[in-house]
Amino acid sequence: MQKFISFIELYSPSVLRYGMAAVILWFSLQQFINASAWTAFVPDSVVSLSHMNATTLVYFNALFELVFGVMFLFGWQTRLAALLLSLHLFDIMWAVGYSEIGVRDLGLAVATFVVFMNGPDTLCIQPKSESSQILKQY
Repeated sequence: MQKFISFIELYSPSVLRYGMAAVILWFSLQQFINASAWTAFVPDSVVSLSHMNATTLVYFNALFELVFGVMFLFGWQTRLAALLLSLHLFDIMWAVGYSEIGVRDLGLAVATFVVFMNGPDTLCIQPKSESSQILKQY
């Protein structure tokens, strides 16, 4: 039983990262496939500030999620990708407000922020730095 517990502890951060990457990449793909369905989620204030139409902003959002979702999936610059994606999800949660979608996005944002706090895991292509291993001593 102890071996199984050790296995779970070793790979649980990777499972969380893969799961979150799958969610982020799914949303990115959906935005590329049908951008017009997502324009309702773009706040009018963002459209007026950017001087771009909502469809263009959806494509930019999809590209952002694709780039950082792939980085997140492979574990390259894990902390940077996780931080930016979690802030992005917190922003979406804030824009959507208190609703079923907002609460869901809060959970996704917190899970992604946990990956940021943990840093690179066992299955990341970028190995853990010495500084992150030193911090684990405390």
